[in-house]
Amino acid sequence: MSVNLLLGILIGILVVVRVMGRQLLGSMVTQRSLVVMPLVLVIVGLLSARDAFTTASPGELAFFVFDVAVLILIGFARGASTKLTVRDGGLHQKGTAATLGLWLLTIGIRVGAGFAGAAMGLNGSLTTAALLLTFGLSIAAQNVAVYLRAQRLHIPLAAERA
Repeated sequence: MSVNLLLGILIGILVVVRVMGRQLLGSMVTQRSLVVMPLVLVIVGLLSARDAFTTASPGELAFFVFDVAVLILIGFARGASTKLTVRDGGLHQKGTAATLGLWLLTIGIRVGAGFAGAAMGLNGSLTTAALLLTFGLSIAAQNVAVYLRAQRLHIPLAAERA
């Protein structure tokens, strides 16, 4: 296992634990909290997977697109499962048991995708190299769902703390 892959997995685990913790314990939702982490993960993920994209077979690319589509749908579902309320005049989110279950499903799919790709003979590095990218896209989808629900409920985003 390469150092970059190990580092990517470690960062992915830390990000997911932090995001899950904040969501399950509850947190205020600001413009920054909706945008920064998914954007950073997508950018770092694209940079770290750049070489894997250029060497990926058509089968690997198709599998990757399917994997991302599933993870984005689960991200939307996580956003739909989150309880939204007004606290201190702004949006507060708190995950539910369903949110936790969907996070566990997300992690299971990411782990399973590596095994499934290998079982299908897709032995390139794209699935593992794009770990941060896929988590970033899934979190972005969840945040879009939370934002759209808040807009529909007329709940303003929380103010940024100085």
